[in-house]
Amino acid sequence: MNDLLGYARVSTSDQDPALQHDALTAAGCFRVWTDTASGTKTQRPHLDAVLDALRPGDTLVVWRLDRLGRSLPHLIELITTLGDRGIGFRSLTETIDTSTPGGKLVFHMFGALAEFEHNLIKERTTAGLAAARARGRIGGRPPTLTPAKRRQALKMREDGVSVGEIAEVLGIGRSTLYRTLFAAVDA
Repeated sequence: MNDLLGYARVSTSDQDPALQHDALTAAGCFRVWTDTASGTKTQRPHLDAVLDALRPGDTLVVWRLDRLGRSLPHLIELITTLGDRGIGFRSLTETIDTSTPGGKLVFHMFGALAEFEHNLIKERTTAGLAAARARGRIGGRPPTLTPAKRRQALKMREDGVSVGEIAEVLGIGRSTLYRTLFAAVDA
């Protein structure tokens, strides 16, 4: 088959995808799918449609990388999935073509940079959490039950009030109440 299928995206209905369509058609795409959606949106029906239409040997063509992926990791995941399916990828503006050795090299460099960025973020997060713990911060949400509400729940339970009624009176979930009651028994 070896068809070139195009994908275009504009963020708002005020924007005109004609520039992208013209470039994709000039590149040899026989059909172009277009979404009007923010790049951060996960729901892009025309992207899903073009991905379904692609067959091994075909190439997905975009005008620019930012028209396809929400983020670099998302873009890399998407293009890797295409490669696993035997589908090429081409970005006209960045002149990336994964069907060529040079295009594959550039793409893998993007992947390495994305992995490096991910590891840095993970490292900084871990260091920040350790520093907070060293200062006495535990983290997480504050407890739903204050000590006074906890005492009230235990007293109500001793008086034979059902767990459901106690939870309703205190404005808490039953599972929270059960954890409190079992913690009191274990203590």
